[in-house]
Amino acid sequence: MSKVTDLVKRLLVGRALRSTQLHHQLLPKRVALPVFASDALSSVAYAPQEILVILSLAGVSFYSFSPWIAAAVVLVMLVVVASYRQNVHAYPSGGGDYEVATTNLGPTAGLTVASALLVDYVLTVAVSVANGADYVGATIPYVAEHRPLVAIAIVALLTIMNLRGIRESGVAFAVPTYAFMAAVIGMILWGLFRLVVLGDDLRAPTADYKILTEQGDIAGFALAFLVLRAFSSGCAALTGVEAISNGVPAFRKPKSKNAATTLLMMGLLAVTMFSGIIFLGLKAGVKVTDPANVARDIIINGHPAGPGYYQQPIIAQVASAVFGDGSFLFVVIAAVTALILFLAANTAFNGFPVLASILAQDRYLPRQLHTRGDRLAFSNGIVLLAAGAGLLIWAFNADVSKLLNLYIVGVFVSFTLSQTGMVRHWTRHLKTETDPKARFRMQRTRVINGFGGVMTAVVLVVVLLTKFTHGAYIVCIAMPLLFLMMKGIRHHYDRVAAELAAPEEGEADETMLPARNHAIVLVSKIHKPTLRALAYARATRPSSLEAVTVSVDAQEAAKLQEEWDRRGIEVPLKILDSPYREITGPILDYVKSLRRRSPRDVVTVYIPEYVVGRWWEHLLHNQSALRLKGRLLFKPGVMVTSVPWQLASSDRLKRRQGPGDPGTPGAVRRPYRQPATKDTEVKA
Repeated sequence: MSKVTDLVKRLLVGRALRSTQLHHQLLPKRVALPVFASDALSSVAYAPQEILVILSLAGVSFYSFSPWIAAAVVLVMLVVVASYRQNVHAYPSGGGDYEVATTNLGPTAGLTVASALLVDYVLTVAVSVANGADYVGATIPYVAEHRPLVAIAIVALLTIMNLRGIRESGVAFAVPTYAFMAAVIGMILWGLFRLVVLGDDLRAPTADYKILTEQGDIAGFALAFLVLRAFSSGCAALTGVEAISNGVPAFRKPKSKNAATTLLMMGLLAVTMFSGIIFLGLKAGVKVTDPANVARDIIINGHPAGPGYYQQPIIAQVASAVFGDGSFLFVVIAAVTALILFLAANTAFNGFPVLASILAQDRYLPRQLHTRGDRLAFSNGIVLLAAGAGLLIWAFNADVSKLLNLYIVGVFVSFTLSQTGMVRHWTRHLKTETDPKARFRMQRTRVINGFGGVMTAVVLVVVLLTKFTHGAYIVCIAMPLLFLMMKGIRHHYDRVAAELAAPEEGEADETMLPARNHAIVLVSKIHKPTLRALAYARATRPSSLEAVTVSVDAQEAAKLQEEWDRRGIEVPLKILDSPYREITGPILDYVKSLRRRSPRDVVTVYIPEYVVGRWWEHLLHNQSALRLKGRLLFKPGVMVTSVPWQLASSDRLKRRQGPGDPGTPGAVRRPYRQPATKDTEVKA
């Protein structure tokens, strides 16, 4: 079975890559742009339309506010892009908003940003794929009838592509993304040429239609609220801007410079396409309304459109006006738009796993999310993101209008806290900087970040006020729950680390009492379970004894060797190289080599383990020991000995076995104490 599963895995994902090949997976700017910018660029497919949909509630006459709303969105986008260009230079490690907020505002702010971004990445995949399924469903009835199933299948396909590695997925997605950019910009340029030079009159298919007004004449507070709601919907165009700051490590050197350049290119392209589409849409007389009420609100020749009417998206209507309905270029625009909406999810597939890896390294998420897979991508994070997005798509029946109301809350939380953190960053550096040129540059960037923080904070308030009752409250519940979950995971890991901490050098520890037997002791780090296993192994007086560790990370292996020598541990330490980051294989090969040298001897492998008492704690710790034992048990002439170290959470299991039992697990670690009674209290 293992060979069959390995074969399937290799066919889908590809052959494993060595750790030394990581630099070959780094991205040039031409590939990084479609990898990290597809989400922000794809938003031009629905952000301009969302502005018009909200304004249509008060009537077509209110479309006159759309240029001003679009200008405000463009202003916010340019400010955010300029701000994040400072971020990638100041914090190039890939932590992005999380690192900025944690360093400058504290762990609580950092964890708030992390929870917001994780939720937003999952929503990015769900919204983008569901919206793409809508475009395809408009022409293929089967897709429309089975939209959730098709959307989940697309998520699975994107997952497989990303598991193959960031460079391979980037190359695969580059062509469709560039095709979308070229098609949309070409459409805008040709439309402007027809308007300005040829003097043609552009007419959208809906230009002669009317929209049934739902709210009549509005003014005052109601008008302001409507405009703000349209503005908040248009701000969906800003999603994905933060992804580049999380993906700086994936760029080729100079990483920060290349990331900042890519960010600028993305911002200029997004602004151009967003502005051009809404301008041509207004000139062509595009009419759009709420998809849920389109059959009733669209009036054609004095009659409601009816249930058979399909509302074309704004890009399709502009393409129809510019190139002609049903023309070849119209079909090209529709095709590449649907494709880019699917590929927009790829931005989240590159941002979420990196952020999850950093959080796992900081012990806020399970450690398994920190390790790279066979193709040097963060495979566990990719799979987790796909599972979350698939669940959302199924729960909301792939309904874009419902999912979109959950959108952009998280990203503006991260925008605001990140820019606030950058202001504190520059303020801190200005206190020690004496060079006038450097101080001027820092003051200028602090103003940019400060302005960006104020603007994104205002947008965040607007989004919460206008979208809260329409579904944003779900995100406001999900983010605190995720925050508390990560705090709980960190608390668990901290408690475990404190229990496992090795004693100070030269300090005697009576818990390291010898037991009875040995040959090879497996070592991951120097802590109490390792020292106890070594003591137990020495007590068995084997003919030969050595400690063995697997080098997944050369720096970590060197640190372990240095600490081993410094402590003067008498057992020799052997380091096994693992170019494919595998633990089990190198150990099995080494044991086999010992058996080949002396076939009549017995090899005993001691595995130090710590024991937890709750089922959910098992999910937070690596199961490599269990896998290794399962493989070693089938090797002839090999004995496997587990040397357990009971953590405090296992005490409740100890009590079930009866008090005072010297064989109780953990009794060596901590002596049993008789509970206080009235008699003992009197004697005391």
